[in-house]
Amino acid sequence: MMSWIDRLLDFVMPRFCPICGRRLAANESQLCSSCLLGLPYTGFLERPYDNLVVDRLYGKIRNFERGASLFYYMYDDRRNFLFDLKYHDRPEMGLWLGQEAGRQMLRTGFLDGIDAIIPVPLAPSRLRQRGYNQSELLAQGISEITGVPVLTHVARRTTFTQSQTHLSTEQRFENVKNAFLLVDADAIRHRHVLIVDDVVTTGATTTALASQLSTAGDVRVSVFSLAIVKQHHR
Repeated sequence: MMSWIDRLLDFVMPRFCPICGRRLAANESQLCSSCLLGLPYTGFLERPYDNLVVDRLYGKIRNFERGASLFYYMYDDRRNFLFDLKYHDRPEMGLWLGQEAGRQMLRTGFLDGIDAIIPVPLAPSRLRQRGYNQSELLAQGISEITGVPVLTHVARRTTFTQSQTHLSTEQRFENVKNAFLLVDADAIRHRHVLIVDDVVTTGATTTALASQLSTAGDVRVSVFSLAIVKQHHR
């Protein structure tokens, strides 16, 4: 329930849905109910061993368990709230989307047996530029709902690689091959961890991080991304 202060602030500084532009109701957070229902949900959390994420990562990650994405990636600029999250200073969107994902994970049992959540690290220069790590915000939102702890100290990004956007699949994997370093193996050895990323395209970034985590020994890896690109054409 919103407090009277929240309602007053909502009246003085109205909030608007970033997709359709309609004013949000008092009980709506980041998106209006209509747009939220109309998002391209994948349904992967219902079948975490048989979906596009699994197809894209299977055979590339050692001791890979399961995977899911909440949405299909949207290229329509008017509906692409993921672009807002990454580039338009919307950290509250990341936390809220993580909470939404966490609720669905509880409902489907996706996190059963998972010991910790590891968000994909950002390079320090990119973190300073953006002010936050969108994958970490997603992970924090999931943790707030599910209680599974987030570990941000286990691995770090060692290099600021060039943007993956215009690279081929092979170039993407080469670009991030040595981008991460495991710094606390003891924290994840003999455990089942969930890597959280914002978008999976080819799976190159996730695979590179998982490769480093696996060097800790006896680590099982599952993957969740907020969105997945249906088909990478390059």
